[in-house]
Amino acid sequence: MISLTHIPRPPLTELVDLFWLVDSHEVPHEKERVLPNGCMQIILSLRDNGFRVYDRAHHGHESRLSGSILTGPSSEFSIINTADVISTIGVCFKPGGARPLFGLRADEMYDQDADLDTLWGASATSELRERILAADSPDAKFRVLEDILLARACWEQVRHPAVAFALRAFDRIPHTRTIGDVTTQVGLSRRRLIELFRETIGLTPKRFCRLRRFQEVLGLVCRGQPVDWAEIASACGYFDQAHLIHDFRAFSGLTPSEYTRLRTAHQNHVLLE
Repeated sequence: MISLTHIPRPPLTELVDLFWLVDSHEVPHEKERVLPNGCMQIILSLRDNGFRVYDRAHHGHESRLSGSILTGPSSEFSIINTADVISTIGVCFKPGGARPLFGLRADEMYDQDADLDTLWGASATSELRERILAADSPDAKFRVLEDILLARACWEQVRHPAVAFALRAFDRIPHTRTIGDVTTQVGLSRRRLIELFRETIGLTPKRFCRLRRFQEVLGLVCRGQPVDWAEIASACGYFDQAHLIHDFRAFSGLTPSEYTRLRTAHQNHVLLE
């Protein structure tokens, strides 16, 4: 199995967190629960197949997508068929990073998946797929992605300065910084900043910070050390362990103990029972 990540060259680093590629011939289990991280992604199948997404409440009800999609930001888990994603390449955008490539408000894509054919046109999507498939190595495939994204980026649509400031503030002090702290420093009303943030990121500032904290919890659980949930709750700024469990279930649909039993090698992918 091949599983690789790649940091693109500047200035794409302003928009993209990383590229990733997975190529395997094995399907260890049928379905997985994918936990939310709030990011938008391009996902391309390296085989001639589309993607299936299942209803959260009724796992037998499926929707079918093409093999070239943009996934919107979400704070809810999704359910996928692992056979569809064993040979894929993707782009994980930084918060607000997809807009210069697609011209879309992030909140319009909340919890949505869209075919790239619809967003970029069939010709451009076909060219992207053909060039990636023709590239003879993972590094070459990553270079194709870099070249095409750089050519398509509209840099006039980068994040509003107030949103960029808020993101930096939440990263520096993620557990104690509040929207009120930020609004007093950017000279906007609370309502206006929330509106700009949701339009750019796809989530409200409060939900964004809660989701970031949830991802921090997952990172600590997956570091390979014994798990002390009370210690993790304190380290991540929760009031107590009950507060952590509440958020954990809200975002994953699982209790923390269920997660530790069902998680895979990737912290956001969990076996579906």
